Amino acid sequence: MPRGQKGKLRTREKRRQARAEAQGLEDVQATAAAAAAAAAGGSPSSDRPQNLPAAGTPSTPEAPEETTSASAVVSGTNSGEGTNRQKEKSSKSSKGTEDSCRDPLNKKVVLLVQFLLQKYQNKEPITKADMLKFVIKNYKYHFNEILERASEHMELTFGVDLKEVDPIRHCYTLVNKLDLTFNGAMTEENIPKTGLLMIVLGVIFMKGNCAAEEDIWEVLNMMGVYAERKHFIYGDPKKVITEDLVELKYLEYRQVANSDPPCYEFLWGPRAHAETSKMKILEFLAKVHDTVPSAFPSWYEEALRDEEERARARAAARVRTAAMVSARSRAIASSSSQAK
Repeated sequence: MPRGQKGKLRTREKRRQARAEAQGLEDVQATAAAAAAAAAGGSPSSDRPQNLPAAGTPSTPEAPEETTSASAVVSGTNSGEGTNRQKEKSSKSSKGTEDSCRDPLNKKVVLLVQFLLQKYQNKEPITKADMLKFVIKNYKYHFNEILERASEHMELTFGVDLKEVDPIRHCYTLVNKLDLTFNGAMTEENIPKTGLLMIVLGVIFMKGNCAAEEDIWEVLNMMGVYAERKHFIYGDPKKVITEDLVELKYLEYRQVANSDPPCYEFLWGPRAHAETSKMKILEFLAKVHDTVPSAFPSWYEEALRDEEERARARAAARVRTAAMVSARSRAIASSSSQAK
């Protein structure tokens, strides 16, 4: 095949991959927004679990253009085709959310999510018996389906996994998905903010490992999270992102050089690099989209390279540790020999 034609084919393939990833990220964002809406959705007070306070109502984007803008910024496309496609997706997502709210099982899913959050806040044990008594009630034959859907919302919205710790008594616990050490140390009303951090880390990764502040907020706006509005889950989102997570070294927040007026950008902080990885973040986003990390080829390749570098670093660290232990052992043996 002529060299020029090969070049054209490679260029065409790169464009196809870019379009696929852009479309995939739009779907990820739309699905995440729908999951957040469903998990946070209100329900009639008469249906609320006993002793469970009413959940706040999340903010939602005021106009479809905000969703389009967020998608265009993160995916790097401003084409009319992309805009129309995203509007269509937003319309379908909204219709799907409305339909799901009329689903009686979905109401139970929402109530169970609220119940699990209350248990987490109060540091109380989570048991199947309590879930059946206070939430599931007459839908006990659908318990497994309701629990599975609620668990998925907890994972995708809040970044925590619901795990059964006692299969005999059917006791459960909520586990921070990434096992980050800030769990419990940086909370308002003790609700985990892992999900918010994972979304921010994902945007940073997908924007070339450095994301402008406006990029972050455009994506969060799609989820009903706004810089100047208190959120019923995250409290003051701007403080969480620009102060709390920065102080805890999970994010780096810095002024863009020579920017006037000042502009700011986000990078992964040292603790994020130490405690999670690009592959884990990509796996999370892929699960939101109900696909696999390899569905995003360029990001997947970067995540694989990152995994390889981490493996080499761990191997080098083990070699250094072994050398230090060996040297210390020889020193002790020599000291003992001289003492005799």
